[in-house]
Formats: sequence, C-alpha cells, structure tokens
Amino acid sequence: MDFKHSELLRFTTAGNVDDGKSTLIGRLLYDSKSIFEDQLEAVQKASERRGEGEVNLALLTDGLKAEREQGITIDVAYRYFSTPKRKFIIADTPGHTQYTRNMVTGASTANVALILVDARTGVVEQTRRHSFIASLLQIPHLVVCINKMDLVDYSEEVYNKIKEEFEKFSYKLDVKDVHFIPISALKGDNIVERSQNMPWYGGSTLLYYLENVHIGSDHNFIDARFPVQFVIRPNNDEFHDYRGYAGRVAAGILKKGDEVTLLPSGFTTKIAKIDSHAGEVAEAFPPMSVTVLLEDDYDLSRGDMIVRTHNQPTVGQDLEVMVCWFNERPLQLNGKYAILHTTQQARCVVKDIRYRLDVNSLHRDVEDKNIRMNDIARIVLRTTKPLFFDPYRRNRNTGSIILVDEGTNETVAAGMII
Repeated sequence: MDFKHSELLRFTTAGNVDDGKSTLIGRLLYDSKSIFEDQLEAVQKASERRGEGEVNLALLTDGLKAEREQGITIDVAYRYFSTPKRKFIIADTPGHTQYTRNMVTGASTANVALILVDARTGVVEQTRRHSFIASLLQIPHLVVCINKMDLVDYSEEVYNKIKEEFEKFSYKLDVKDVHFIPISALKGDNIVERSQNMPWYGGSTLLYYLENVHIGSDHNFIDARFPVQFVIRPNNDEFHDYRGYAGRVAAGILKKGDEVTLLPSGFTTKIAKIDSHAGEVAEAFPPMSVTVLLEDDYDLSRGDMIVRTHNQPTVGQDLEVMVCWFNERPLQLNGKYAILHTTQQARCVVKDIRYRLDVNSLHRDVEDKNIRMNDIARIVLRTTKPLFFDPYRRNRNTGSIILVDEGTNETVAAGMII
C-alpha cells in the first residue's frame, strides 16, 4: 500500500448545539449508504411517531445522546463509516465551553476538522473557539461548513460575507489549509450530491472533499523517531539470539542498514532488519507498528528511542507546554504529577504558570493564573529524567504529553510542547 494514500481519515465535527451537526453526520451516513436498513427503518418509524414529514436524520446520531444521558458513553462519540475510496472515523464533540477538554480529546488525532457555521448567525464565539483549538492541535485541514443555506435562500452574498469574516479572523491562527463549503445538511445540498440550488458555487461537495483531501503528508516523514514499547526476547531454540525492539514509528522513515543513535545512551549502531506482522519489511514509516533489530548488542528498554544519528530530538528536563486542564481540582503551582510522553513515564513538577489563555478572545491573562477545568494555559514543567521530544507543531507524536495525578490515577491534562 502506498502510504501517501492512507486509507483511514479521522475527522472531528464541532459546532454549536443547534448548528446541525447531528443532521450533517446523519446525512453523510445516509447519502453515502453507510447505514444499515434496520437503523434506517428505526429512524423512519421514530420520525413518523414524532409526526415529522421527512426522515429526521439527526436521530441517527442523537441515538447516542440517549446513551449519553444515561451516563453510558464517554463524552466523545466516535462514528465509523466507509465509502469505496476511504474509511472514516468521526469524533463528534459537544460544542459548549465546558466541554473544551472533550473537544481536545476528540480532535487530537484528527486529519480534518469540520467547523459548522449557521448561515443566519455567521462567525460566533463558538466558531472562533473551535477554530482556535483546531489550530492549537495542529489539525492540518479545516473545513468551514456554512450550513442552513436553505434558510437564507441559498444566497451567494451571505456565503461570501461569512467566508470573508472567517478569513479575517483566521489570519491570527496557525491554520494552513482552510476550505469553505455552503451546505444544507437538512436538504442534502453539497453533502454527497452537488446542490442544484447553488449554481454559483464551483467547489466540491463535502464527501468528495473528505474522500480526496491529501493526507499523506500529514505525517512527519523527515525526523525518524522510534520510541521503544517492548523488548522481544523469545529465548527459545528457534530464535536463540533474537532481540527485537517493538513499537510504533512516531515519525520519519526507518530503513534496513540505516545508521541510528540510541537514546538516552547515545550509542550508535545500524538497523539489521525490520520485522512486521506480515514478515520482514525494507522500511517502516508512521503509523506502522514494527520490530526493529540492531546490528550490535545494546541494552534498550521501554521508553528509550531509536533516532537518526544526524537528526535528533531535543533531550531535556525543562518543557514549555500549552496544556488543556481536564480536572475539577485546579492546576497546582509546584504541584507534582506523573508525565507520560511517547512510551516514557516520569514525574514532573510545575515550575511556572506563564499565562492563562482566554480561548474566545485569544487574550493572554498574566494576572489570573488559576487554571481550572477546560482552561488552556502555558506552563513550564521540570521532569525527573530527560525526555526526547520535538515541538508539537513539528510532530504531534513526540510533541504531546499527558499529566496524571498519581494519587487518583486520573488524567488531569493534555499538553503540547512548544
């Protein structure tokens, strides 16, 4: 398989409560024939029961709400569907401020973020917040879906005004690829089929975009990083001297014969071979899981990293991090937490809180440094042992951390290394 045409696209949807996210996802599933007959029948019956003329597609996803209200599901609902071209995972995250942490969780691995904007209200505070989080998490592609175009008479003028408004605001953000699509999720305009009502729009439909957006280069193929997850030593007669290092390629391309450096020891050796579940492979790249064998006998353990000799990550104990706080107990200055980074685990102390970021105005608050649940802040951490890291904007795998409260074992924050 050519890694440039990776099969799986992850996207996240964010919007206000009434922006029509459920209808949009329902429409995608329905028009791309990704729902089962029995699901469709149940939705038709429920729509009839409610006396609704048309099939209410929102019920396809709102079925999850009922489970959510019973407290069964986690606050991020994942949906899976596929077309002949690609498979998709949708992380549907609630839109309110008090769910910022869920949005960060759901969007952290996404290739594409769909930002829903109501054509009648245009860019609102929520839109700005969602776009900022997408840029903070370095989601490579942003699609602004201007929804409910049927309620503004499919007006090109309204579409252009919102587009301009969003562009003006997004200059402040670190977003590289922004795409605008005028849609009506309810009526199906420009979701899977091209809209007859908007002949002035020359772009693609939403599904066409999702099927064809180029995501091969979303991975970092330049900086080779291989965090060791597990050491494989079968110790049997058949594999008497086998010593392999298993893990998932976090970045770059590893090839048989490459000269590599082992961290933290700094020893240099060569890759003898790379095994995968399908047998030996000539090279490995993200997000493959493989076992690397080295020419020399060095002792590596979980948390160590194999890198290219002439391209190494930062090795250090002082981190500047943007964190999203997840916990009801606020962040403690000088507080001690467990820190998870790639396959490494260490402990750390919060040395400084630089500022709290107001996600809505992008204002940096240097005075009020109380970091509470759903707040985003820039902090300084000191770890008990060196970590091997890159800036998050260069690599989402080696640039992210998680903080855990050792007393309760709760995940209290997710962070991006600056």
